[in-house]
Amino acid sequence: MARKLETELGVSPSHLRWCCDAEWLPFESTDEVEPATGIVGQDDAVEALRFGLEFAAPGQNIFVRGLTGTGRTSLVRQLMEELRPPAGELKDYCYVHNFERPERPRLITLAPRKGSLLRDRMERLVEFLTRDLAPRLGTDAVRARRAVLDEAAQREIRELGRPFEDELRQNGLALVPLRVGQTVQPTILPLIEGKPAPMEQLEALRAEGQVSADEIEEIYRRIGRFEQRFAELGNQIGAIQARHATALHDLFRTEARRIVERETAAIKAELQDEEVDSFLDQVVDDLTQHRLPLLERQPEFTRLYLVNPIRSHGDGKSAPVVTEYSPTLQNLLGSVEREIMAGGVSRTDHLMIQPGSLLRADGGFLIMEARDVLGEPGAWKILMRTLRTGQLEIVPYEIVPYWTGPVMKPDPIPIKVKVVLIGGPEVYHTLDNFDQDFGHLFKVLADFDSTISRDKDGVRYYAGILARLVKAEGLPPFARDAVVALTEHGARIAGRRDRLTARFGRLADIAREAAYLTAKEGANMVKATNVATAIRRGRHRSDLPARRFRKLVRDGTIRIEVDGARVGQINGLAVMRAGPLTYGFPSRITATIGAGTAGAVNIEREAELSGAIHTKGFYILGGLLRHLLRSEHPLAFSASVAFEQSYGGIDGDSASGAEICCLLSALTEVPIRQDLAMTGAIDQHGHVQPVGAVTEKVEGFFATCRDVGLSGRQGVIIPKANTGDLMLNGEVLEACEAGKFHVYAAETIQQALGLLTGREIGEIDAEGNYPDGSLLNLAVQRAYKYWQMASRSRLESGNGSNQDS
Repeated sequence: MARKLETELGVSPSHLRWCCDAEWLPFESTDEVEPATGIVGQDDAVEALRFGLEFAAPGQNIFVRGLTGTGRTSLVRQLMEELRPPAGELKDYCYVHNFERPERPRLITLAPRKGSLLRDRMERLVEFLTRDLAPRLGTDAVRARRAVLDEAAQREIRELGRPFEDELRQNGLALVPLRVGQTVQPTILPLIEGKPAPMEQLEALRAEGQVSADEIEEIYRRIGRFEQRFAELGNQIGAIQARHATALHDLFRTEARRIVERETAAIKAELQDEEVDSFLDQVVDDLTQHRLPLLERQPEFTRLYLVNPIRSHGDGKSAPVVTEYSPTLQNLLGSVEREIMAGGVSRTDHLMIQPGSLLRADGGFLIMEARDVLGEPGAWKILMRTLRTGQLEIVPYEIVPYWTGPVMKPDPIPIKVKVVLIGGPEVYHTLDNFDQDFGHLFKVLADFDSTISRDKDGVRYYAGILARLVKAEGLPPFARDAVVALTEHGARIAGRRDRLTARFGRLADIAREAAYLTAKEGANMVKATNVATAIRRGRHRSDLPARRFRKLVRDGTIRIEVDGARVGQINGLAVMRAGPLTYGFPSRITATIGAGTAGAVNIEREAELSGAIHTKGFYILGGLLRHLLRSEHPLAFSASVAFEQSYGGIDGDSASGAEICCLLSALTEVPIRQDLAMTGAIDQHGHVQPVGAVTEKVEGFFATCRDVGLSGRQGVIIPKANTGDLMLNGEVLEACEAGKFHVYAAETIQQALGLLTGREIGEIDAEGNYPDGSLLNLAVQRAYKYWQMASRSRLESGNGSNQDS
């Protein structure tokens, strides 16, 4: 029975590994291969991405979903270059000073290229104001008009002061300018012999007796009376001078307005925009009404008239494509910079507003990694708000404690940008489940497959990818056998029938290490041996946990039996991961059973070490048990199943096939071969279903058997559906070819049980019975016996209760 099953279920060594047909690669080295430019095997993703790039409608942002290393970003950039999607309605945005509310810089929207033009024209205007306006205000015509105003004011003052001076002379007095310190003041003095005399001279004359005290007192009285009248006259003269100053200011302001308006008229004619016209009018008003006197002393104010073209397009035809590698809130939105001046004073204005990647991509595309955006505080919220409202608000990134100036809040900018987010499946599902706006704003999903077809086109595409890497990084050429080795490793990574991995990043790392080993050897071409060494070295750097596990098995610390037979014990297969690499190892599963009503108990679940998928698999095991042990009475036994010497979490259902075999062994007390390990999930009807990492699991059990000693009977039972996924390494393949190790493929749990026990399993007949002597017949009998024991126990318990009562 066992030999027959081994023959029927044994997998031929020729089916344990796919070998790349070297005839598919008609070259000697990658020097003869054209570097790959297209994408093979991602037709659905390419079509979805093409649609998203070309279709303009609300919410048609794109999420590119796929595993890292599949060339997602490269494909997006490549399609951008290939399609060269036309630009949308591109606009230039400029910030200018807001003369009414300086803390709210004003936005001016212009046609493409007009923003930089306005900036240049305003820089030229400011240069004119600071360099040429003053000389223009000093021309002969202006000086002549000023002289007229001066003469008129002087004449009015003379006419006002002439009667006063005549009356002073009549009273023996004169108005004389005297210097007092650094100033000259008009002073009323008495006339002595027709000449103004200072008071000191008058006192000297009194001392000589030439003037009496009464005369001096009279002089003082007259001077006091005229000084009061002179003060009133001074007020009138001051009014005249004020009017004169106003007239002069009006003269210069009117002339300056005329000159500046002539300059701004040229800018208006060139740009022909109402917003620009309004801004230029405000510049003229501000200059002529408030700033003109400062032009020579403090020309720094002209900074207010400059323009900040925060977004200015070139030809206005090509859609901008921006890739943001660091999507912080500041990098996305932009920022309002600050300048610390002398004395610690802070300053900011409209010229210090900086654009972010959202604005740089306006009218085009912004490409980002989703996890990078989600990892930056506030970035995701602001991104979604901007896409939802279509308004970009640039706000200061932070307000420092010592900031005392007004907080700048520029006008919002209306933008139209299509965001291309790149992320893995888990990121997509998280956003779709927890962000209610995500589905409405990212309606295009470009789904990347992690594998491509394992055919001639796929293999040649691998060669093209390798040729591109060699050319881009200056690596030595790869011989054909090296390309074959890398392609076969790509099939191993894919782990699926007729597929090659599309995670080219992993293959590129191996290719680089193989090139490094080639250079160390002094060779000028990479061979298959270099690739194999690079693969082996890479695995060795990460497989310390696997090597430690096998040592513990050899030492007997971890109990794994690879020969003999045991009741209620089987070798399951599990995997561990170290970065991108996966390693398989055996795990001892045991089961015990006895009378009771608890049913089958998953010890891992009771210990809270079982993941959801493993728990589901265990419940399926219970369903299969009821399907196999059909009886007219309920199943009445208590059983427990455990992964021995496993103290971490367990998940996945790939051990459910081994668990049902172990449980049936415990129920029937039929021993199970320990030289066989099993992997495979089950359904409730007993079909053995495919699992992942089947190659690594086979290799893991082989390594354990090799370390203990190969007996020639050892092997692994896998689901038949997984046979096309096998890519066993050379050592395992040689052992299988030599008959020292075996791989069996089972479709049903009955086939697996037959291999493990060497017993006839039995097929149920029309009456619902299994043949006598079969394993399942024995299982039904044992289940009936446990039910009888449980029934007697309940009856005795009930009688005891009646007697007590």
